[in-house]
Parts: sequence; structure tokens; C-alpha cells
Amino acid sequence: MNSRLVARRAGIVAVCVLSLVACVGLAWWQWQRFESSAGTWQNLGYVLQWPLFGLFPAFMFWRLRKLRRQHTEQPPAEVAPKLAPEPPPPPAARQDDGDEEPEDRALAAYNRYLAELNARHQEKQR
Repeated sequence: MNSRLVARRAGIVAVCVLSLVACVGLAWWQWQRFESSAGTWQNLGYVLQWPLFGLFPAFMFWRLRKLRRQHTEQPPAEVAPKLAPEPPPPPAARQDDGDEEPEDRALAAYNRYLAELNARHQEKQR
């Protein structure tokens, strides 16, 4: 293996071990607080949470290795070239309101409905 890769993995393992040791220490501290006269059930909850926080970096390292291995084992999928969508046709020049397309009429009707609702709302606010 490449010495750089070995050093990188050793660094990752060191960080994982360090985080686990630190979090177990924090769990021990919370356990002592739980057993003290001022301890609460919240401290016991932290006793259970801290080791999980300490294991999280190791889990992520394992998960990323697994995903990378799956990615390298799968053959590249054939990707169909994406065609650019055709641009919409230029809007036709409007001459009369009667020449509106059905979508334009529906939009105009919807806008009138919204204006009516707004007017009603303004009346109630007064």
C-alpha cells in the first residue's frame, strides 16, 4: 500500500480512538454526576449518549469505506445523452382579449378570483 494511504488511515483510526476515549471519559463524568446528590435523570441520559457519540466517527469511516467499495465494484452505467429542451415558441402578438389562448384565459380568471378574495379580505379587515 501507499505510505500516504497508510498514514491517512492511521490518522483516521487515531481520531476514532481519541474520540471514543474522550466520549467515554465524558460518560464517566456524567455517571459520577448522576450518582451525586445533585444528579438527575438527564445525567443518566448523557451517560448513554456519550459512548454513541464516540463511536460515530468509527461508524462513518466504516460506512464510507463500504460505499466506496460498492462504487468501485459496480460497472459504470450507460448514461444516455441529455438533449436540451426545445425553447418555447415566441408568444403571438395579442390583438384582442378574445384571441387569448385557453391557458391565458384560465390565468386571467384565476387572477380575477384572487383579486376578489383580496378585496373581501380587505373589507373584513376594516
